Amino acid sequence: MPSKTSNQQPATRNPKPRWLKRKLPAGPEYERVRSLLKKSGLHTVCQEAKCPNIWECFSQRTSTFLIMGPCCTRNCRFCAVVHGPPVPLDPEEPVRVAEAAQSMGLSYVVITSVTRDDLHDGGAGHFAETIKEIRKIMPGTFVEVLIPDFKGDFNALQTVVKAQPDVLNHNLETVPRLYPSVRPGALSHRSLDLLKQAKQIDPTILTKSGLMLGLGETPEEIEKTLKNLLDSGCSILTLGQYLQPTKEHLLVERYIPPEEFDCWKETALEMGFSAVAGGPFVRSSYHAKELYQEVAAG
Repeated sequence: MPSKTSNQQPATRNPKPRWLKRKLPAGPEYERVRSLLKKSGLHTVCQEAKCPNIWECFSQRTSTFLIMGPCCTRNCRFCAVVHGPPVPLDPEEPVRVAEAAQSMGLSYVVITSVTRDDLHDGGAGHFAETIKEIRKIMPGTFVEVLIPDFKGDFNALQTVVKAQPDVLNHNLETVPRLYPSVRPGALSHRSLDLLKQAKQIDPTILTKSGLMLGLGETPEEIEKTLKNLLDSGCSILTLGQYLQPTKEHLLVERYIPPEEFDCWKETALEMGFSAVAGGPFVRSSYHAKELYQEVAAG
């Protein structure tokens, strides 16, 4: 576990440290992907959540599709996705996602969604339909889904798991103590139960989760949360730096240096995770294909 002497710092809007500054990749692929998504009427979490990796990922012809509209029914204080009245589900969206993935030449497709507490199944059926359409158009394609908690609805979770995604991802995001301020409307034990139940429905499915660091968590809390994830059957872990998307969102309590992320990665692997990505710019779907391949190769 990283040294406990790395104490939290007061919330501040100080300039980002040097390790969070990097050159943006340039090239025609970025614009090609952006144009394709716009013409297809599709959203990505890369755009809606202001992901710092959007230039890199689009330039490498990858993206994470955001289904069920751009408006979330929850208002988490870390997330840049718009909170507001949800739009009706588009029955043609699953096909358009599959066609866009085919046009981009993807062999590994990542799908996530806004949280749709207004829907009776939380949108689980829409996830399942999207997986089906991808498999229909692109047989042999690997699919990872990053799902909301479905308010703990076992039947909704079962709908997604039975559609047989290769990886089922659900992020804890932070440690339990910080849930009321970071994730109002969510419950840490409910998220852990979802991961456990996924393995009960299909013991062969790979489950994945992620944490943001820099919100005021302690090393002891991180370690305990990682143990809880392992106990839930989680195999793949991502650890990234929280970055304040707008002035209305939570301040960054602390910027975690890259070497500390390296320590946490080593700790998590020693604890028993099969694959871990950790670093300031790591997000839940960052290099998702490579993480999956690590587990598959093992």
